[in-house]
Amino acid sequence: MLGKKQELGENREMREYVEKVDDTYRLSGSRVSLDSIVFAFLRGASPESIQRSFPTIELETVYGAVAYYLANQEEIDKYLAQGDAEFAALEHNSRTTHGAWYSRLQQARKDSRVS
Repeated sequence: MLGKKQELGENREMREYVEKVDDTYRLSGSRVSLDSIVFAFLRGASPESIQRSFPTIELETVYGAVAYYLANQEEIDKYLAQGDAEFAALEHNSRTTHGAWYSRLQQARKDSRVS
C-alpha cells in the first residue's frame, strides 16, 4: 500500500491511506496515527464513530486505514505490540527513577477518594 498513487482510469486514482514516517504509521497527509484508528476499530467502534473522533480525517480515509490494517494485520499487530512494550519499559523506568514522586501521587489519589 505504501508507495506512489496508481491510475485507475478516467481521472480516478487509487489513494494511499497510510504512510510510514520515521518508523511510525500515520494516516496519509495527517498527524493521526494508525494506532489510534486500529485501537478504536478493535474496541468495536465503527468507521463512522472513529471519524467523528477525528473530524479532520475523511470517512474514506478511516475505511482505507482499516482496510490497510486488515491487509497487513500481522505486521501491524507486531508494530503495536512493540509500541506497547516500549511504553511499558518507559513507564517502569520512570517509576524506578521517580519513585518518591509516584508514591506522593498515589497517596494524593487515595486521599482524594477518602474526602
